Amino acid sequence: MHIPTNKPTIPRGVWALGLVSLFMDVSSEIIHGLLPVFLVTVIGANVATVGLVEGLGEAVALIVRVLSGALSDRMPRRKPLIVAGYLLGTLSKPLFALAQGTGLVITARVSDRIGKGLRGAPRDALVADLTPAAIHGAAYGLRQTLDSLGAFLGPLLGIILMFALNNAYRTVFWLALIPGFISVTILILLVREPGTQTRVKPNQSRVLFGNFRLLSRAYWVVLVIGIVFTLARFSEAFLLLRAEKLGLAPHWVPGILLIMSLFFALTAYPAGHLSDRVGRIRMLIVGLVFLIVADLVLAFANQVAWVVVGASLWGVHMGFTQGLFSALIADTATAELRGTAFGIYGLATGLAVLFASVFAGWLWDLHGPQTTFLAGVGFSLLTLIALLYYQGQRRHPRHVC
Repeated sequence: MHIPTNKPTIPRGVWALGLVSLFMDVSSEIIHGLLPVFLVTVIGANVATVGLVEGLGEAVALIVRVLSGALSDRMPRRKPLIVAGYLLGTLSKPLFALAQGTGLVITARVSDRIGKGLRGAPRDALVADLTPAAIHGAAYGLRQTLDSLGAFLGPLLGIILMFALNNAYRTVFWLALIPGFISVTILILLVREPGTQTRVKPNQSRVLFGNFRLLSRAYWVVLVIGIVFTLARFSEAFLLLRAEKLGLAPHWVPGILLIMSLFFALTAYPAGHLSDRVGRIRMLIVGLVFLIVADLVLAFANQVAWVVVGASLWGVHMGFTQGLFSALIADTATAELRGTAFGIYGLATGLAVLFASVFAGWLWDLHGPQTTFLAGVGFSLLTLIALLYYQGQRRHPRHVC
């Protein structure tokens, strides 16, 4: 296998998009880390309402994501949709602070998730537009690292602000506006689209989703692998439940997510960079091994320290897989339909996470946490088989071997 020695550097626009993600994640996670407790203790909502707020928000984000991705392929520029998405996410923050009942909280949460849906697929497609194919892994790994760093810093900053401001939820929510506006400012001033881009021509399709046939067979294989992989990776909420069940105090439980996000951030860029040299599939297999070990540790954990180890390994597996799937989408999707490809992938894997989480919860209630995590091992083994099949089918082994 030929390994290139002189690779291009990551464009400044990709760095800027990574910083945009970082600051928006800080802004969002400050609020989202506190929102369930705020709803129950301040607004007076029940736990079922908390579930409704989260579920409705994520469902809206998935639908909007696939629509915005397809639309961005037909617009002269992707940036307007990306700016609209980040701006809507930022402007939703004051609604949380002003809310006196669940109605405005739901409005704020849905608005925030619409913003996430608007920006997600066009942003991921723009990374591919900006980046040479030889360094797709490094580019998506970098963006994922900065995004995960924001997911780590947001809850941490929320804890610090709550402590410093004597649990003044609404003041903390207002302060979350600041990193949001920083994010939008960086996007407007520092992100520039390429001068020439391939777009779907009007005579190629009369409807928004009429060009699915232009997506390559390799893309659909990646999509199927991503779905199977996601079934093995149910919601991280089960890590928190595992820690709580083993006796971790409630106010320390969010720390499990901080640990996971930290290891995610530390590994995403190195894994993406290395995948440009040794191949995506090899790195995904390594990520699967980390997931299998994490599931085994969490299945047989008998004290909180082992949950910390499991959460760390879970974060490493995320670093070795999430950015790489984005790179695979960029590698296999036709240039004309990159936005559509990312939108479909986001919708499909989002639904897979929902199904996996419901199934994991059912197993937990019926047979306990050990069975839940051992089921994750089983899905991981199925994914390994799918990856090996994909590796044998690829026409361009330099990308995956």
